[in-house]
Amino acid sequence: MDAVNSFNEWDPLEEVIVGIVDGARIPRADPGLYALEFSELPDMQQIPSGPFAARMLEETAEDLDILASTLTRLGIQVRRPEPLDHARVYRSPDWESDGFFNYCPRDSLLVLGDTIIETPMVLRSRQYENLAYRGLLREYLERGARWLCAPRPRLEDSIYRKSEGFQIAIGENEPLFDAANVARCGRDLFYLVSDSANHLGARWLARTIGSDYRVHVCDRLRNTIHIDTTLVFVRPGLVFVPAPYVSPDNLPPPLRAWEVVYVEDMMDDGAGPSLLSSKWVGLNLLMLSPSLAIVDRRQMPLIRELERRGIESIPLELRHARALGGGFHCVTLDVRRRGVLGAYCDAGTH
Repeated sequence: MDAVNSFNEWDPLEEVIVGIVDGARIPRADPGLYALEFSELPDMQQIPSGPFAARMLEETAEDLDILASTLTRLGIQVRRPEPLDHARVYRSPDWESDGFFNYCPRDSLLVLGDTIIETPMVLRSRQYENLAYRGLLREYLERGARWLCAPRPRLEDSIYRKSEGFQIAIGENEPLFDAANVARCGRDLFYLVSDSANHLGARWLARTIGSDYRVHVCDRLRNTIHIDTTLVFVRPGLVFVPAPYVSPDNLPPPLRAWEVVYVEDMMDDGAGPSLLSSKWVGLNLLMLSPSLAIVDRRQMPLIRELERRGIESIPLELRHARALGGGFHCVTLDVRRRGVLGAYCDAGTH
């Protein structure tokens, strides 16, 4: 059995990493954190740096444990990161920062087949986040997986700027992207150019992974951070998208032969200061197989849309998904699914 094997977002899930919130905090203010997460504030000194509220972390830890136990009962192997001291300060030649969290394994590690790629993340505070997965990565390597690391970015002040419209908050000085800017659909990878991924990152990825994959750059689609609330792959031929942002006019051409469900709205938990995600984090579901999904229990319209297409939902909750910036797809990383590399997009669109 391959240690690492995952080509898409829907094949039957066999092994997964579930995040933790030990020591989670909003990092110290810097130009990147301001540009990506807090640009609505008057200046970056207003960023509410420091630990997240203890009750929020306690409740989220409970929710993540319930998610992990649910997956375990279904026969899926669950792995967890090692806790890190995110309050610890580290330095580069250009800047210093503390850490963020290990709530979202999806953001920093990209799984393509038998390969795990550490991606060149955009925030300074997340540059050493992958140390929490180092033991797992070593284990997967020893069991036959490929382990690659993108060029470590320098992240000088000059890389960041104010995001306006479809002008993203990062420049093109160096390859930059979070793993969650990539949605996997077999041979076709959809790469969202956004505040957390630039064009140079897409070119690095395409040249690194080779001819087995096609990287489709989704530019001027939605200037959000990650792609997994914009193109939500459910099974071959079926994708869910947020109707306010994605229409038949800007839908990526390889998906125009698919059934597209244009979701009009999300139920909004809405509460709390310093929200790191929009209400569309409710669309951030985790497929366990083409016929079974883990979905936010509050999103009953979404659950009904899935049911209409023969997909059963397991309703769970992440009570602070918006405040912490991640739903069920974000807080998990599928390491092994039962499947092979396939081509699912209309050949006539390439």
